[in-house]
Amino acid sequence: MSRYFIEVSYMGTHFSGFQKQNNANTIQSEIEQALKLYFRKQIDLTGSSRTDAGVHALQNFFHFDENEIPIETFEKSVYHLNSIISSDVVIKGITLKPEGAHCRFDAKSRQYQYTIYQQKNPFMIDRGYYFPYPLNMEKLVEASIIIKETVNFESFSKKNTQVLNFNCTIFESFWHQIDNKIQYNVCGNRFLRGMVRGLVGTMLKVGTEKTSIAAFKKIIESGDLSQVDFSTPARGLMLVSVNY
Repeated sequence: MSRYFIEVSYMGTHFSGFQKQNNANTIQSEIEQALKLYFRKQIDLTGSSRTDAGVHALQNFFHFDENEIPIETFEKSVYHLNSIISSDVVIKGITLKPEGAHCRFDAKSRQYQYTIYQQKNPFMIDRGYYFPYPLNMEKLVEASIIIKETVNFESFSKKNTQVLNFNCTIFESFWHQIDNKIQYNVCGNRFLRGMVRGLVGTMLKVGTEKTSIAAFKKIIESGDLSQVDFSTPARGLMLVSVNY
């Protein structure tokens, strides 16, 4: 069997998430349907990084195994597959990988970006979180540095997360302003369910000075998710890259 990676990009607004679900339109089901229609056979995909309903991705990956269709055929099929699938999804390439390569377990890091805009903008409705409240950028920056120094993120993991531990290595964690947008960027070796949105929502409370830096540290140390704000909407979150 030959193993192939599919690189994809998508707007998650009209999808019920990344991974295939019963009676729901997802990124995985959309691409598997297109593959089946074009190649006239079922090709089952394994995903790299799950994203929730409404979350976008500039780059994400699937892998699959196939021994009947040559790589040249897959390379030529990208244009035709893109004409079949939703306009909100793009297949950027299909590449042959070494035997045993795994799009999820081989990933060394993943980078996410959360976008906030503070002036009403109809072109940002599906791509950011409208947050028209004063923010103390110095406090946001201070909180983001604390996150980079943190290892245990149990407080920021939603319930029913099946993991062996809550430890994550954060390589980058910073806020910056671009025009009228404020963006949080975070890169780590792994992320827990709901973690990035929980981090952003809780830091926004620090930025609006409803939560002090000292209290923010205590939330992290407590391991208590009831103190974390997971309410930030999915539309502001984007998976920027999966790095191998």
